[in-house]
Amino acid sequence: MAVKLRLRRTGKKKQPFYRIVAADSRSPRDGRFIEMVGTYDPIAKPHKVDYKEERILHWLSNGAKPTDTVKSLFRGKGLWLKWTLIKQGADEAKIASEMAAWEKMQEEKMKRLEQQEAKSAAEKAKAKAEQKKEAEAEAAAAAPVEAEVASEPEPEVETTEAAVAEPKAEETVAEESVTPESEKAEVAEVEATEPEKEAAVEEVKAEEPTDDKQESEKKAEK
Repeated sequence: MAVKLRLRRTGKKKQPFYRIVAADSRSPRDGRFIEMVGTYDPIAKPHKVDYKEERILHWLSNGAKPTDTVKSLFRGKGLWLKWTLIKQGADEAKIASEMAAWEKMQEEKMKRLEQQEAKSAAEKAKAKAEQKKEAEAEAAAAAPVEAEVASEPEPEVETTEAAVAEPKAEETVAEESVTPESEKAEVAEVEATEPEKEAAVEEVKAEEPTDDKQESEKKAEK
C-alpha cells in the first residue's frame, strides 16, 4: 500500500482549516485516512503549522511520500532538512548543529522581514502626512481668494439693470406723448379740410363751360 502525507480540508466555507494526514494514495483527498500527523491553518498570520515530528519521520522512513504542499510546510519548519540529514546517515551532533544554524538563519530572516515591514509602514505614514499637509496648504491658499471674490461688488450686474431700466423709461414717455386727445385733434383736422376740398372742386366745375353753352356762343357770333 502506497502511503501519502497530504492535506485533508475541514472548516467552514471561506474559512479553510487543514489536517496533515497519512492516507492511502488511492483514497480520495478528503476521504478516509490512516493517521492524522499535524494541522495547518492558512488564515492565521503568520500561518500556523503544528505537527508530530516522530510520527512524520516514522511514515517517511516507511516510504510515505509527501505532496508538494506538505513538503513546503515541512521545509518551513526545518523538518525536511532534518529528514534529509537522517537519510544521509548524519549523527545526532551534526544534526543538532545543522538545525541550530538553520534556526539562527530563520531568526535573521524574520528580523529582516520585520524591518522591511516597519520601513514600509513608516514610508506610507510619511507619504500620507505629506499629502495631508499639501491639502491643508491648498485649502489655506484658496481661502483668501474666495473671501476676496465674495467681498467684491457686482457693478456689471447693476449697470445692466440700469441699462434695462432706461429703455423702459423712454418707452413710457413715448407712450404718454401719444394720448387719445391728440388722436382726436388729428381726426378733426382731417374732417375739416375735406369740405374745403369738395367746395374747390365744385368751383372748378362751375367755371368750366359745357358743350351746349359753347355751341350757343358760336351761333351768336355768326
